[in-house]
Amino acid sequence: MKKIVVVGGGVLGTQIAFQVAYSGYDVTIWLRSKDSTSRTKPKLESVRKSYINAINEMDKGGVWSFGISDVKGFNKDNCLEKVESAYKSIKIELDLCEALSGADLVIESMSEDFNAKKDIYLKMKDLLDSKTILVTNSSSILPSKLAKYTGRKDKFLALHFANSIWKNNTAEVMMQKYTDDKYFDEVVNFAKSIHMIALPIKKEKAGYLLNSMLIPFLFSALDLLVNGISDVESIDKAWRLGTGAPEGAFQILDVVGLKTAYEIVKMYTKVPSFITPYNFKGMEKLLKDYIDKGKLGKSSGEGFYKYE
Repeated sequence: MKKIVVVGGGVLGTQIAFQVAYSGYDVTIWLRSKDSTSRTKPKLESVRKSYINAINEMDKGGVWSFGISDVKGFNKDNCLEKVESAYKSIKIELDLCEALSGADLVIESMSEDFNAKKDIYLKMKDLLDSKTILVTNSSSILPSKLAKYTGRKDKFLALHFANSIWKNNTAEVMMQKYTDDKYFDEVVNFAKSIHMIALPIKKEKAGYLLNSMLIPFLFSALDLLVNGISDVESIDKAWRLGTGAPEGAFQILDVVGLKTAYEIVKMYTKVPSFITPYNFKGMEKLLKDYIDKGKLGKSSGEGFYKYE
């Protein structure tokens, strides 16, 4: 694989693109509009700064980021050079046909909106080269639900990353019933080549491994808030102090982004209230209020918390 295309320039899309470019691949990010470009470029700059900070931290003997360097092979100057090379080399393209031309792997990283994903797959279907493998980074939509819109069921699967990819360097590789083992293995090897710990998932599971555990945790925290049980800071402190975890649920939600959280919650609002223990309608209203006020999370400077 040489040319990698990331479809979408959100929080994770920019992180994925940067990590892949850092690992030496030719990377293009496809965006829908010029407005998207003005939002994506600052995100790339923010990711660049995060890599530099992580490298400086490692140089001082602090927290290690295995997505950036193996302990045995760490060279500060070399890592910093790779950061600058990645930042300068990433291409942003608005023309979908041009972006996809010659792609070996396309990573779809759009928001958790089924119709938006379906539409982009239908647009890409006849533009992709026959060799191109297509993966989705969707957090909550099973790849089998999207496979029929891709025009390449055998070359379609899921490749899911954790946020802060340079330090939380896991890549969940999940096949769906139509995926050919050959392409599954190729994506596993690709994940390893970009300094990820590949976690193969041979059977579809909503939420993969990480989110199967994380999403119920976030729902529980939001439920406590919308039902007036307690406040954001107290709920987060209860978790951090009680478990030793570095972040509480609302800190995690701010990093993930409230738009993504909103799209996930919306999918559950149709579940009858007598079946679920969570107040999903209350969560939907709360998150929409934040989004309408421009409080999108850490990327916008404010979500449940304020950021400088």
